Amino acid sequence: METITLVLILLFAVVVSGVVSRMLPWAIPRPLVQIAFGAVIGLIANWRVTLDPDIFFLLLLPPLLFLDGWRIPPEGLFRDGKTILELALGLVVFTVVGMGLFIHWMIPAMPLAVAFALAAVVSPTDPIAVSAIARRVPIPSRMMHILEGESLLNDASGLVCLRFAIAAALTGTFSIHDAALSFLWMAFGGIAVGAGLTWAVGRIKAWLSRRLGEDSGSQILISLLIPFGAYLIAEHLHCSGILAAVAAGLTMGFVEGSGKAMAVTRIRRATFWDVIQFTANGIVFVLLGEQLPMILSQASETVRLTGHHGPFWLALYVVAINLGLAGLRFLWVWLSFRLTQFGGGERGAGPNWRIVAAMSFAGVRGAITLAGVLTLPLAMGDGSPFPARELAIFLAMGVIVTSLVVASICLPWLLNGLEMPPEPSRQAEEDAARIRAAQAAITEIEKVQHDLAEGRSDADLYVAAAARIMEAYRQRIENRQGNVEANALGRHSEQVERDLRLAALKAERTQIFRMVRKRELGSDLARKLIREIDLLEARYAG
Repeated sequence: METITLVLILLFAVVVSGVVSRMLPWAIPRPLVQIAFGAVIGLIANWRVTLDPDIFFLLLLPPLLFLDGWRIPPEGLFRDGKTILELALGLVVFTVVGMGLFIHWMIPAMPLAVAFALAAVVSPTDPIAVSAIARRVPIPSRMMHILEGESLLNDASGLVCLRFAIAAALTGTFSIHDAALSFLWMAFGGIAVGAGLTWAVGRIKAWLSRRLGEDSGSQILISLLIPFGAYLIAEHLHCSGILAAVAAGLTMGFVEGSGKAMAVTRIRRATFWDVIQFTANGIVFVLLGEQLPMILSQASETVRLTGHHGPFWLALYVVAINLGLAGLRFLWVWLSFRLTQFGGGERGAGPNWRIVAAMSFAGVRGAITLAGVLTLPLAMGDGSPFPARELAIFLAMGVIVTSLVVASICLPWLLNGLEMPPEPSRQAEEDAARIRAAQAAITEIEKVQHDLAEGRSDADLYVAAAARIMEAYRQRIENRQGNVEANALGRHSEQVERDLRLAALKAERTQIFRMVRKRELGSDLARKLIREIDLLEARYAG
C-alpha cells in the first residue's frame, strides 16, 4: 500500500509541476519546477524512495530512448549525420577522458575509474530539458534536429562508457583490447537485437491484422512492450540494451512508414506515448528533487571524503565540473562546425560564435545523467562500499541542476534573433506533396464512384457526391499551383477557411453538450458525435 501511495504522490507532483510551470510569469523550465516539488516532498515526508539502479534503469530508459529514436526525422540524421556523429561519439569520448582526468586531479580521493564513470554519466545531453527551457524562445529546427540526433546516440555511447568504467572500478583492471571487442559486441549486438525484434514484430503484427483485423489497444500495448523486450533480450545476451532500445525506435519509424495502421490507432498511440514521455521524464526529475535533501544531509560526510572541511568545496567542485564540460563542449562544437562548414561563417572563416555558444549551452544534462549515476553499484565484489558513490551522485545532481539554471538564463538570450545557415524552403516540397496526394484522391474517387454507381437506379447520387468531393480536391490543387503570389493567396484562403471551420466545430460541440445536459441526447450517441468533432478539430488545428 505504501508503494502505491508513493507512486500516486509522484504522479500528482508531476501533474502539479506542469501546471505551475505554465502559470509562472518567468521562463522557468519544467524540470526545475519538478525538482523543486520533489525537494519539497523529500523535506516534508517521513519516507525516502530507495531506488534500485537496475529497476530504475529498466523502467524508465528503454521507453524514452525508443521514443526518441521513433520520432526523430531520419532526413535530419542523414543531412547532418557527420556533425551528429562528431558530437555524439567523438565528444563523448573526449568528455569522458578529459573530464575523468580532470575530476581525478581535482578530487584525488575519488578513484580514477569512478572519476571516469562520473564523466561518462555527465556526458549525455537531454533534449527534453532543452525543449522545456526554450519553449518560449523556439530553437531553430535544424539545430534541434542536431541536438536530438546527438542525444539519441550519445545516450548509448555515454552509458556504454559508464559500463566499462564500472567494470574497471570493480575489477581494478582495464584492457583496451578486451574493451574494444566488448564494445563491438555490445554495439552491433544491441543494434541487431533492437532492429531485428522490431522488424519481426512488425511483420507478425501486419500478418495478424490482415487476417483477424486490427485492435487499437493491442497495437498500442505492443509498441510499449517492444523497447522493454529489446532491452531485456540484449542484456541477456550481454549486448547493449540501450543501443537495442535506440535501434528499435529507429526501426519502428521505418516499419510504421508503410502506413498500414488504422488512423484511430495512430491517433491513440501518439497520445499514449505523449503521456508516457511526460510521465517518465517528470518522475525522473521529481525523484531527483526527492533525493536532494538526503544527499545534502550527508554533505558533511561527503566533504570529508574529499579531504576538506567546508561544504562550500562541494559547490566549488560542481561549478568546476560545469565549467570543464562547457569548455570541452565549446571547443569540440567549434572544431566540428569548422570542419563541416556549419555555423553561418564564410568558408575559411570561423563559425558563428552565437551558434557555437547556443549549441554549447544546449548541452543540458537531465534524465539520462540521473539514471546513469544511480546505477553505480552499492558495493564492491568483496562487500565493501563502492568508493565515492555518494560524492559522485551529489556531483551529478549538482551538474544537472546547474546546467538547467545556466541554460535557462543564457540559452533564450543567445537564441533571440539567432539566424541559422540558410536552408532551402520546404514550402515547394509541401505543395508538391499535397498536389500529388490530391490527384491520387481524385483518381480513386472516380474509380470507386464508377464501380459503386454502375447499374444502380440512384447513380446520380453517387455522381453528385463524387463531384462535390473532387471539387474540394481540385480547389486544393489550384491553391498550391501557379506563381508564388497565387500560392500565398491560396494558402491564406485555406487559413481563413480553417479558422471558420474551427469556429463552427466548437459551436457544434457546445450545442451537443448542451443537449446532453438537458437530457435531449443520449450519452452514447453524444460520445460518438463528440469524437468525430474532436478528430476534425485536431485535423484543422494541426
